[in-house]
Amino acid sequence: MDDDTPDAEPGSAAGNGDQPTDNDAQAVGDDGQAVGEDESARGDDGQAVGEETTAEPTGAAADTATAAGEADTTDAARESTAGETAVPDDVRKYERFTKMDGAQYDRVNEFLRDRTYITAREWAIARLCADFRTETGVEMTKIGENLPELVPFMTDTYSPQAVNQARSSFEDKVTQAGATFLYGAMSGFFTADELDDVMYEVTEIAKFLLEVEGVDLAVADELNAEERISSVMRDVRQQSAELRSEEVECPNCGHTHTPDSSE
Repeated sequence: MDDDTPDAEPGSAAGNGDQPTDNDAQAVGDDGQAVGEDESARGDDGQAVGEETTAEPTGAAADTATAAGEADTTDAARESTAGETAVPDDVRKYERFTKMDGAQYDRVNEFLRDRTYITAREWAIARLCADFRTETGVEMTKIGENLPELVPFMTDTYSPQAVNQARSSFEDKVTQAGATFLYGAMSGFFTADELDDVMYEVTEIAKFLLEVEGVDLAVADELNAEERISSVMRDVRQQSAELRSEEVECPNCGHTHTPDSSE
């Protein structure tokens, strides 16, 4: 063996395999944590000393926080329940216009404008005024405040004054349309057959609106109603002819006579 091999430096780990001594750049403690580590010294519980922590409430503070959270939840639930119960039961159960879910006001209004004198607003509110009539009058406030809930194609609430105005407008137009029709029937402008054709057409429109409102019309009831209306209109025509002193045709035998004739 050569004697030229240099001796290990005192305190070096290469000398005899012992643990590093204090001469190293950083000494290691018994628990493996570097002594003198600048980042964060750790305490017995593993929490870095000086590291900010958020203290959990305990005792009375914890009870108070829990109670506050429950109160917030209760308040939110109460507000939600109040919002649901704000709609009256009779409004919630109203099903007149359910067949028109998803319908747009403009489309409904256009349909009515082409076939009647009334608007969609007047039609809907007139129907509601009839359904929400009480012994003391019409519940116009309830109708106006819950209008979007009651009629699918109505999107805004109405004041009681606006409800009353729409109902009044509907009544005025029905009177005007009735006067127009009755004059046409009484004036002699239409023959009996032509008048029947007019009655058939307007009856079909009226029945359609009733069906949209949720009225189920049996076929027998429809035919019976049409016959009764036709009978009334024939009587109107005959009576009006007598007023004009014209010859009329007997609906039973077909014989024509003047109102003054006893034959």
